[in-house]
Amino acid sequence: MRGLSSAILLLACLVLGGCASAPSGANDLNDPYESTNRAIFDFNQKLDRNFMLPTAEFYVAAVPEPARDGVHNFLSNLNLPVVFINDVLQGEATRAAQDMGRFGLNTTIGVGGLFDPATKMGVPENNEDFGQTLGVWGVGEGPYLVLPLLGPDPPRDAFGQVADVFLDPWTYVSIREHFYWSAAREYAEIVDLRSRNIDTLNDIERTSVDYYATMRSLYRQMRQNEINNGKTETENLPNF
Repeated sequence: MRGLSSAILLLACLVLGGCASAPSGANDLNDPYESTNRAIFDFNQKLDRNFMLPTAEFYVAAVPEPARDGVHNFLSNLNLPVVFINDVLQGEATRAAQDMGRFGLNTTIGVGGLFDPATKMGVPENNEDFGQTLGVWGVGEGPYLVLPLLGPDPPRDAFGQVADVFLDPWTYVSIREHFYWSAAREYAEIVDLRSRNIDTLNDIERTSVDYYATMRSLYRQMRQNEINNGKTETENLPNF
């Protein structure tokens, strides 16, 4: 599936890495299945410690940084068509133009996306998915859920991930061994993101009183920030 929630969770750490011990508050109240979620969270953590973290550490040690950057650029470029479509669905004309420009520049001058000349030319990188699009349209996230292997995945985001598969033009490209290509792409995205956030996640876990609650808060804050495209929310502010 496109955009696994575990990858989104790692992005949350990039966006909000300074919030190592996020306080409990309004963002943490939508968790009616907390006991089950915590059990699944613990399972996912064991899987990460015993498999994904060692894999990411080996990847960092074995692959030179320029090569890792090339892999990251290539994977990001593959995702740009989905980002562009969601820009359009959200009515974000400027961001759609930026992402179309990035795809054109990085695919051509950037040799199929291995390099990122668009950033050097001042074209920003955006991150959009159909879960965010649903949020822009006013769809609520639903109850907070943690799924085995996938991590945080409220109903809105889970539906959005499935929809993104159908929005992705690469889904309809006929190549031999298409299933294995798609699986390898997803695995590479997870390893890439995990390897880029080893220290951040370690710091958050080490400094958190309640790691589950911290990650829940970071995830929900990050998703709301993405829906708002970084704009300050002016609704539902306290009445002083």
